Amino acid sequence: MTQGPLTTEAGAPVADNQNSETAGAGGPVLIQDQLLLEKLAHFNRERIPERVVHARGAGAYGTFTVTADVTPYTRAAFLSGIGKQTEVFLRFSTVAGNLGAADAVRDPRGFALKFYTEEGNYDLVGNNTPVFFIKDAVKFPDFIHTQKRDPYTGSTEADNVWDFWSLSPESTHQVTWLFGDRGIPASYRHMDGFGSHTFQWSNEAGEAFWVKYHFKTDQGIKNLTAEAAARLAGEDPDSHQRDLREAIERGEYPTWTVGVQIMPVAEAATYRFNPFDLTKVWPHADYPVVEIGRLELNRNPENVFAEVEQSIFSPAHFVPGIGPSPDKMLQGRLFAYGDAHRYRVGINADHLPVNRPHATVARTNSRDGYLYDGRHAGAKNYEPNSFGGPFQTDRPLWSATAVSGATGTHPAPVHAEDDDFVQAGNLYRLLAEDEKERLIANLAGFIAKVSREDIVERAIDNFRRADGDYGKRLEAAVQALRG
Repeated sequence: MTQGPLTTEAGAPVADNQNSETAGAGGPVLIQDQLLLEKLAHFNRERIPERVVHARGAGAYGTFTVTADVTPYTRAAFLSGIGKQTEVFLRFSTVAGNLGAADAVRDPRGFALKFYTEEGNYDLVGNNTPVFFIKDAVKFPDFIHTQKRDPYTGSTEADNVWDFWSLSPESTHQVTWLFGDRGIPASYRHMDGFGSHTFQWSNEAGEAFWVKYHFKTDQGIKNLTAEAAARLAGEDPDSHQRDLREAIERGEYPTWTVGVQIMPVAEAATYRFNPFDLTKVWPHADYPVVEIGRLELNRNPENVFAEVEQSIFSPAHFVPGIGPSPDKMLQGRLFAYGDAHRYRVGINADHLPVNRPHATVARTNSRDGYLYDGRHAGAKNYEPNSFGGPFQTDRPLWSATAVSGATGTHPAPVHAEDDDFVQAGNLYRLLAEDEKERLIANLAGFIAKVSREDIVERAIDNFRRADGDYGKRLEAAVQALRG
């Protein structure tokens, strides 16, 4: 901000910012004191509705640098050459907590990345886990309701959480991730990120591939035990935000090695798992992670509200050469994320500096609405027009996906090894003994709070079906806590 006299919002100089205007030295305040009214009215409106999920967050700017040739797979311009750099903004977040919640809690972490490419902004909205609790967006509101405060008690309830999870066995894999060591990262810098969903890449020839994104932290994985996290959350609720900001201020810029798994489209139909099921991973033995780039965060926001709170991300923000897959969770999010921001920030949220394209100019026929800035001047607001307005390219951003069959509310196709437990069991068996002990203790401590025995038994049975030892040890631990 430039030096000079303090002004009103309209730019008029302020004569006295210490005393309200009154009727005499000791009289009542006058309504004509427009500075007072302006300040109080603005203060009352300083908060916008917080995100229903991912409300608690921190962010930073940085660069993405291409380190491998991926032009055989995608025509995306920002991936077109080794050494090419693109400005990015990354927002980290917790999922369930509200805006005032602590950072050091057991919760998935959002990993939302905006690439400011020369073909428009590309948003990759993921998490620090490669999977999720559910596979269909129609269940998302129900799931989140169980994680939030109960409308009657006003508190989060173990009964609600485990009732839903026990009745949704597809969640077993993600719950195993969440209650393991990686359920509480030590900082945002010391965790991996994932696009989680399956996306489509298409090259100049129109050939299509299915891909999954991986961001491997170069700082190394560091996690907190439940006990250490509880202490930290009480001592410094802002621990993760503070750690990220101060690391960048010190010049210790966090980096991630970026890779993708690539599946030829023709292999999807017969792959042993449904490749579009968000509760499943693609084993690396089947599709190795191929390094494609490096992500570095090197600049802090100047204003948390303007740049972190008002930042918006939508998985529907694609660029040429990248598109969606039939992943049913992704399909729902293509609508839900943009709609949430239109409600929360406003219909012109894309005009804000953190959200608008930085390497190109948005050309649309949308006009007016709350906080419209008049940027289009006298240009026509329709297409086609003969006044030099923007025009369509006649080239889709991504390749067509073949579909067949009748419309209806179909469950996802079942592949050879699809079930809700095999990958959860595989994950459990990969853990070292001390990791298993902590996983069992974390789960048992939460399940033991459930009031109904039938919910407890259903919950344990899901883990028993994933692995016999897993279920047996969990049952014993829960019984010990419940007496």
